[in-house]
Amino acid sequence: MNTTTVTQPKRQDRTQNLGLTPYSGAWGEDQIIHLLRRTMFGVKRSDVVYFKTKTMTQAVNELLNVNLTPAAPPVNTYSDLDAAVPIGQTFVNAPRNNTYEGARRAAWKTWKIGQLIGQDRSILEKMWLFWHNHFATETNDITDSRYVYKHHELLRANSLGNFKSLVRQVTTDPAMLVYLNGRANNKTAPDENYGRELQELFTLGKGPDSKYTEADVKAAAKVLTGWQENNVSISSLFNANRHDTTNKQFSAFYNNTVIAGVTGVTGGATELDAMLNMIFAQPEVAKFIARKVYTFFVYYTIDADVETNIIEPLADIFRNSGYEIKPMIDALLKSEHFFDTANKGCVIRSPLDFLIGTVRTLNIAFPTDSPDAINQYKAWRQILGIAIVLQQDPGDPPNVAGWAAYYQMPQYHEIWINSSTLPNRNKTTDGFVAGINVANTGGAVKIKVDAVAFAESLPNATNPNLLIDEATKLLHGVSLSTASKNAIKFGTLNANQAADTAWTTAWNAYVADPTNATKKSTVNTRLNGLLIYIMRLSEFQLS
Repeated sequence: MNTTTVTQPKRQDRTQNLGLTPYSGAWGEDQIIHLLRRTMFGVKRSDVVYFKTKTMTQAVNELLNVNLTPAAPPVNTYSDLDAAVPIGQTFVNAPRNNTYEGARRAAWKTWKIGQLIGQDRSILEKMWLFWHNHFATETNDITDSRYVYKHHELLRANSLGNFKSLVRQVTTDPAMLVYLNGRANNKTAPDENYGRELQELFTLGKGPDSKYTEADVKAAAKVLTGWQENNVSISSLFNANRHDTTNKQFSAFYNNTVIAGVTGVTGGATELDAMLNMIFAQPEVAKFIARKVYTFFVYYTIDADVETNIIEPLADIFRNSGYEIKPMIDALLKSEHFFDTANKGCVIRSPLDFLIGTVRTLNIAFPTDSPDAINQYKAWRQILGIAIVLQQDPGDPPNVAGWAAYYQMPQYHEIWINSSTLPNRNKTTDGFVAGINVANTGGAVKIKVDAVAFAESLPNATNPNLLIDEATKLLHGVSLSTASKNAIKFGTLNANQAADTAWTTAWNAYVADPTNATKKSTVNTRLNGLLIYIMRLSEFQLS
């Protein structure tokens, strides 16, 4: 039952529909599950049922119609000694407290896990992760929990909005000013850190047509001098006395543009806007973001055909919309290419996708926030701890480039699986079945799947073949062979008996007498064995 390798089809081995022609094929559970796998964390049976009442167009429209109302912010569940923030109250607008900043940042991460688990039927949280990886920052370097909260809410609120506007806001965001040294950037000692990453990682990338120079990095640094953060108002400010007011000369890549130096309190904003106009006039910006969207939502390899038939048309949509994010995502998710069978089950799930997706698909219950959210946060913190072990720590990617699995050639997503993470993934799913004791609750809180309730949520639990079909459809990225399903059935639901009546009889006996502890235990034990088995298979790691 132990899985040692995870493989997936290579692009050259797969036929595919190329182009952004709107999808007009079958619309059933297979297509819905694929769409939900890529746009949300995990696939809940209730969501599949819900979207079966919609057309493909309606389903994508609804997933992209995000609710941007901010959720209730994270609260203090860590200490009753944080004088400015009583237990159960939020710290996101409180005065900075160096003694508790580490605990507050941990509380934000914990709360974010809760937001992912409780996500609504939309792409919003997946888009947050996309932009978090794109504008990668590290909470441990930012240090101020209020800046961390504000930064990630900024990404979330603008996740399907205007990219140029988002870049503008991120550039002067307090968290980014701290993380990439923008607050230290001044006319006497220009700091090139953000000016470099703005071009290399955030807008233009490293593609063959991205030919900005070191001189452009130096010029960008001068444009950006003078911005600082205000830790009282939890905002940014522009200090004209620190700003370089000389003219900034850019290279031939930017048509030898000169950004005139501007004095006074508006100088920073005026020059920043001029520089962003210059950068966004480059066609490579749209292509760079289109490539990142493609590798995140579809597949990690972009060959010449994909570049011509997918990336360039997506970039055109993006650029022609004035860099609105939503139209580009909409076109991709509604395309024949997205729904091509070659693009299903072809990527290894990230740790967050694996972990949050499993919790949501299995409908694992968590404590409510009554009366003080402490046990709820402890349970979320347990999941956070597992995510860190699996090598994806939300809020703290390894560096400014984000997680290597999203960009490192040629392995890409294969990086998620290694001799440490795969056994820990199996240990985690085994634990969900057996029950994981939540730390510091004295055994009162467990993270545990109710296998019987999960089976009851499926449409054909009385038939072992259909039960396995439905369970693996939700939990596996690709289909199992009939022989594999029969082997699973024999060793779990049928309790090593050849006849399917071995399961059907036991299940019907439970349904007829659900309060009978012995009958429930019989089916629960077999269902637990089924879940352990199918979640240890390599197909479970794929999306």
